[in-house]
Amino acid sequence: MTEIIVDNLLSPVVLFFVLGLVAAIFKSDLKFPSALSEALSIYLLIAIGIKGGIELSHYSIDTVLAPIGGALILGVAIPLITLFIMRIIKVDLENSIGLAATYGSISIVTYGAALSFLEKNGTMYEGFMNAIVVLMESPAILVSLLILNIVKNKSEVTSLSSRSVGFMPESFNLIDKEVLRESIFGKSIVLLVGSLLIGVILGERAVPMVKPLFMDLYNSVLILFLLNMGLVAGQRLPEVKKYGVKLVLFGLLSPLLFGSLGVIVGSFVGLSIGGITLMGVLAGSASYIAAPAALKTSVPEANPSIYLGLALGVTFPFNLIIGIPIYFELAKWIQ
Repeated sequence: MTEIIVDNLLSPVVLFFVLGLVAAIFKSDLKFPSALSEALSIYLLIAIGIKGGIELSHYSIDTVLAPIGGALILGVAIPLITLFIMRIIKVDLENSIGLAATYGSISIVTYGAALSFLEKNGTMYEGFMNAIVVLMESPAILVSLLILNIVKNKSEVTSLSSRSVGFMPESFNLIDKEVLRESIFGKSIVLLVGSLLIGVILGERAVPMVKPLFMDLYNSVLILFLLNMGLVAGQRLPEVKKYGVKLVLFGLLSPLLFGSLGVIVGSFVGLSIGGITLMGVLAGSASYIAAPAALKTSVPEANPSIYLGLALGVTFPFNLIIGIPIYFELAKWIQ
């Protein structure tokens, strides 16, 4: 176990992330142009989606049905567990919803780093796991916003019911249409789903064209992206400190809790060691692309410094350095 963690720490993707982290902490003038950062994000989303689609074209629906079911269960369960924990530590409703959506959704970059980890260790995994990434991106966001609207509407109805029997406010709406659009048709979902479908339709015919850019260069581009993520995470660290030890502990311990749950689900639905590891990584990661985009529109009261600060400043580096090897060892043990 120690040897695996050390090997992971000494991998290029982790070391370049640490380089960015150190540069931000010591206030270096190193920074990425916003256009380049956006381009790297788009590249990773397309690369993971199209590789998943090509692999998915090799499988029948019967093969992927159980893993899809497991992924959807995790997408519903994790935000509910997060809300329960936030209630215990007395975080307000809006910030609780922000954390539930963020931790219930997934980090595409953590997943990409896990793929590199498995390939380095020579561990095979099911190709359709790239499709599972797409399925786990939105459910937690929708569940969290649904709960928020139910609670708010219930409070509104309760306050008005004593004055008007049978009254139902015009604003009663479980999920706003704009929120639904952001959650399903946001950039990350469109790119992942679209490239996945293209990969499924074309199958192996797409390989000669996409391999030079989206397969051969994948790990090198991931290094650049993680250098940038290190800079962003380092800038967010002071914001996390403002909100006390309880939330920082949540950012450190929740990946182990949710990642272990993902490992159990992955084993239950019959995945290989590599597939179980990836299910654990997805469950234990936190979103800083899709969830914040939806939260910015639908829950403006939620403080981005909390959900983004924890996701990027605490959970992301924890998973990158320690979490991935732990999920891998848990997968081997449970098998």
